[in-house]
Amino acid sequence: VVITGGIDLSVGATVSLSSVVAGWVLVKGLGLDSSITGDAAIPYVLLAVLVCLLVGLAVGALNAFLINILKIVPFIATLATMGAMTGLAIIISGGMPLQGPNNFKLGLPYNVFGVQLPISTTVLSLMIILVVCGLFLHKSKFGLYTFALGSNPFATRAAGISPAKHLTKVYMLSGGLAGLAGAYAYIRLGAGSPTNGAGMELYAIAATVIGGASLMGGVGRIVGVALGTLVLFTVQSGLLMVKVVTVSPSLKQVIVAILIAAAVAVQTLQKPGRK
Repeated sequence: VVITGGIDLSVGATVSLSSVVAGWVLVKGLGLDSSITGDAAIPYVLLAVLVCLLVGLAVGALNAFLINILKIVPFIATLATMGAMTGLAIIISGGMPLQGPNNFKLGLPYNVFGVQLPISTTVLSLMIILVVCGLFLHKSKFGLYTFALGSNPFATRAAGISPAKHLTKVYMLSGGLAGLAGAYAYIRLGAGSPTNGAGMELYAIAATVIGGASLMGGVGRIVGVALGTLVLFTVQSGLLMVKVVTVSPSLKQVIVAILIAAAVAVQTLQKPGRK
């Protein structure tokens, strides 16, 4: 989204809504509860992942509709969606977590022959998604059109590429991935909560900008964003682990804001590197 020159402020709300809807389907729709655990919960967890993905795609399609059809700028369109989806998540859940079937082993590191590996099923899934997205962004027409749209939308249109059609794909992809993040939150916590994605839009933008993507569009690499994410959360974890100074959890947002400002300032001071 950022490479196209847009912004998606609704990703955090989509995480919350998708996990809540998944919890509602399992708890209210199917009448299940948290007593179903382990391997018996796997089919229901897969159903939750599917529901989260569909919810995310729907939110992305709504963002694309507001931007392409109603001609609302991405910032305002996704801001409105963020507020609406946050409220909807609270309404559906009643403000309380919906605890359903879950297999917490999916979030635990593998144990092979007594050796604990620093990777879990969810982390492995994340790595696969990252590689697939990287291939699509840098080795396919989809990625080429995305960079072209962010670099020069007029030339892109003149080349026969439909900006509206491609933006729809981009925002639906963003929503779908946010939905999968909601599935991850459900698996990790064992419940769909309206607070699962609270403030995550700030972290998403920070990781993207720190990773070298330009808010002006046309510049960015998937590896940089992955490294930006690691840097962002490593800094936060480091602050929380400091024993000398007690860091307030609220201070994390201040640190994230400073990192965003610093990253954008560095990009601004550098010479443009577009082709």
